[in-house]
Amino acid sequence: MSKMNKRVYGVLGISSVMANWNADFSGFPKTTTKGQFFGSDKALKFPMKKMWEEAGEKVLNIKSFTVSKPDKNGAVFLVPRTLKERYEYIFGVEDMKKDKDIKVILKNLFSAIDVKNFGSTFAEADANISITGAVQIGQGFNLYNGSETQEQNILSPFKDPKAAEKNKEGKDAKNSTLGTKIVSDEAHYFYPFVINPKVYDNFEQLGVTEGYTEEDYQKFKEAALKGTTSFATNSKVGCENEFGLFIETEPTLYLPNLDKYVTFIKGAEKNTIQVNVKELLHDVKDRVLSAEIHYNPHTTEIASDIEGVKYFDIFTGKEIEKQ
Repeated sequence: MSKMNKRVYGVLGISSVMANWNADFSGFPKTTTKGQFFGSDKALKFPMKKMWEEAGEKVLNIKSFTVSKPDKNGAVFLVPRTLKERYEYIFGVEDMKKDKDIKVILKNLFSAIDVKNFGSTFAEADANISITGAVQIGQGFNLYNGSETQEQNILSPFKDPKAAEKNKEGKDAKNSTLGTKIVSDEAHYFYPFVINPKVYDNFEQLGVTEGYTEEDYQKFKEAALKGTTSFATNSKVGCENEFGLFIETEPTLYLPNLDKYVTFIKGAEKNTIQVNVKELLHDVKDRVLSAEIHYNPHTTEIASDIEGVKYFDIFTGKEIEKQ
């Protein structure tokens, strides 16, 4: 495995049609104070981590459950694992408190694919570790101005036990409980990201990791382009990966977040995603190693001014020949 010797700048696009990509505590799609929909980086990372986990990779920072010890009445419950329990579970450690070698803990942490990409804060037992991830993802803002929230009432097949109590007339309540599903009719979120492999240099010197490798990058890239589409829950059905921009550069080239150079235009038959970075890259184009755009050609047109960019079908991975 060779250490990656380049930076990567890009944008990841998520479409949400009659779905709720990232809800706030009230159940409505997250919005800024000005009313613009946005999604947190956690919303994007979660389906990526689920995809890795399903592929058999070690993933540390994800919820998993265990059965509690019986209480005084003999009842047991399904409870989330603590961070310590999750660490012991995926690394096969009986009790991490007995492990006094911090290097062993660090090696284990770096063998988890989510830690290798996104970093981690690990404060358990005598270990107090903070790892800044090679991959940093910003907040994803909805660039479609026509988005609206839809609130749907759902009839439950079951009787509400509270409503089932005798009402004032002494009659049993017969109505089923009502649930609510809240979605946005259509939204298109665009997340900026940057990959800096040099953040692990100090850990390399300690001998606990080989650094951020090309293999790590390829695993990130696959999950970044397919994770959301592969993740189907009730609220996430309707959310898909629709766009991915990857610009690989020399390791010492520093660029701003690229989402501000992306525009979404709603169309009658196909939507258009514009990428206007030619002016930004004009004086440094000799330091750009490659550029790729991944998108759904069945729903989207791309208008890009990037010289030499290659286009790919986001679902099949096949290169698209543009005229």
